[in-house]
Amino acid sequence: MPTRGAVLADLHVELVAADRNVWSGEATLVVARTMSGDIGIMANHEPLLGVLQSGPVTIRTSDGGTVIAAVHGGFISFADNKLSVLAEIAELAEEIDVDRAERALQRSKSEADAGAERRAEVRLAAAAGAN
Repeated sequence: MPTRGAVLADLHVELVAADRNVWSGEATLVVARTMSGDIGIMANHEPLLGVLQSGPVTIRTSDGGTVIAAVHGGFISFADNKLSVLAEIAELAEEIDVDRAERALQRSKSEADAGAERRAEVRLAAAAGAN
């Protein structure tokens, strides 16, 4: 039985986009959106492989912080307390230019581009979650 002040077990997380390593570190919890719905992963989770949907990925870091990223497509894989989030596109919340994302959202609505609209909404949600 855990004692008062016990530390949660950690998992190692790699968040990688097609063009770069976005974030790497230790975490206690990661929440991501898959084709089957939102999933939360903690240390010692059952192995899994899933297809990511566009959505925010929230990482609760081992030092008590939170990292939020807008992720568009890709895969999530977990085994042996190692989580890989392999995204087609990923941006950390603090990297998102909110004004540009709002303009992209308005443009996508006027052009009836559902994919672009969803990407812009995810970017704005990630940026808002970090504030």
